[in-house]
Amino acid sequence: MDQRHDRIKLTALQEQVATAEQAASWIKDGMAIGFSGFTQAGDAKAVPNALAKRGEKESLKIDVYTGASLGSGTDGRFAQAGIVQKRAPYQSDSLMRAAINSGEVQFVDHHLSQTAEWVRGGVAGPLDFAIIEALGITEEGLLIPTTSVGNSAVFALHAKELIIEINTAQPAEMEGIHDCFEPGALGKRQPIPLVSPRDRIGTKGIPIDVSKVKGIVWTHQADSPSPIEPPDKETEVMAGHLLNFLRGEVEAGRLDQNLAPLQSGVGSVANAVLHGLLYSEFEGLELYSEVLQDAVFDLLDSGKALFASASAITLSKPYMERIYQDFGRYRDRLVLRPQEISNHPEIIRRLGLISINTALEFDLYGNVNSTHVAGTRMMNGIGGSGDFGRNAQLAIFVTKSTAKDGRISCVVPFASHIDHTEHDVDVLVTEYGFADIRNLAPRERAERIIANCVHPDYRAQLQGYFDRAIAQGGHTPHVLDEALSWHARYTRTGTMLKNST
Repeated sequence: MDQRHDRIKLTALQEQVATAEQAASWIKDGMAIGFSGFTQAGDAKAVPNALAKRGEKESLKIDVYTGASLGSGTDGRFAQAGIVQKRAPYQSDSLMRAAINSGEVQFVDHHLSQTAEWVRGGVAGPLDFAIIEALGITEEGLLIPTTSVGNSAVFALHAKELIIEINTAQPAEMEGIHDCFEPGALGKRQPIPLVSPRDRIGTKGIPIDVSKVKGIVWTHQADSPSPIEPPDKETEVMAGHLLNFLRGEVEAGRLDQNLAPLQSGVGSVANAVLHGLLYSEFEGLELYSEVLQDAVFDLLDSGKALFASASAITLSKPYMERIYQDFGRYRDRLVLRPQEISNHPEIIRRLGLISINTALEFDLYGNVNSTHVAGTRMMNGIGGSGDFGRNAQLAIFVTKSTAKDGRISCVVPFASHIDHTEHDVDVLVTEYGFADIRNLAPRERAERIIANCVHPDYRAQLQGYFDRAIAQGGHTPHVLDEALSWHARYTRTGTMLKNST
């Protein structure tokens, strides 16, 4: 059996092969396209590259919908070619970020569980094409995803036409780890029957309408490695604080020794904090997350973690080389799902997750900014942190206490942009400690945050603000003239510190 027949087992599609350039030529100006890919994993690679090249030579504007960030430099190439009119729901490329902040690209930032609902309900789109990476297509007409499922299932169902990239560089051993479930239309669906991270409730691939397949493109290109940095001294200390908090929950009888299913957001800090569990007394762990990063595989290798469910696998280069060379050893301990299932509020609440996500900054009352630098400049997007934060048993946000060599305090009087209100935040962690702010009134929260989370260089300064706010009164005291003065000072002088020379 040749490669075409081995990967395209559905006879009706074996003659649908096209080049990336041919496929890119089918995309017309003004179209809305759904691309596979979630945090640089399982993204379509060849056709987007050809599309960017085409955009360098002719006027072309499209709306781009994905699962989350794209790899292979795609967002950057799209930004350079100037072909994106609208982008949603998440990105992490510096060139795309610049285009968004200049207003050249209209970016729709929303919860990652929401995109599928908008596509299904006709709010986003309608999608003209879905361009989806796959391991292959089964005889039954199931498209087998690669390293992510993301929004591929809902894109394939609702797009007018499909372009499938079959990537022979992705581990063939991944077939069988996916669980693709379609919840149905709002108002008509049944409860999602998932009560454990281990449950499988769908099919091993994405059912496709064969008549919508416009073409199939062969590719052989690995995912982009994740830019995860290894744990440093500060993140190791933060992990220690988190472990101490969890120990207190076990001692109080609110958690057992196996904890509850864990979720960890994308990024180096969240990954490093999760890595701290490797050296803890906690065992028999399970994960129900949106993305599996390096630390998860360390936990699986050590036996600390027994099972992991997510929507994507995103690894650094060393881990990618090691894990994918022997992926078979993980097959029985992993499942990848559509992101509307991995991030679904119903399931997150039912499973009682412990959620660990990264903040850019938070304020003295516990409001968290995950997205905007100085309140105006988008970084990446809210991602799944809102899905998990609002619905988890424990919503934990982590950040180092300062940035830019101490010139920025990540704990401020008033967050310059609020993605997670004080009502959706349970625990805040920096390298100086943790603040459990559950069941606390605003003034109690402020006292705990100042005492436990603020860098010493800023502690007296924040305490002074709080004292002046209390003097003015109110349930949630603020001095409105000063509330954003730290951000204004940084813009004006290059530091948030008062009287800095």
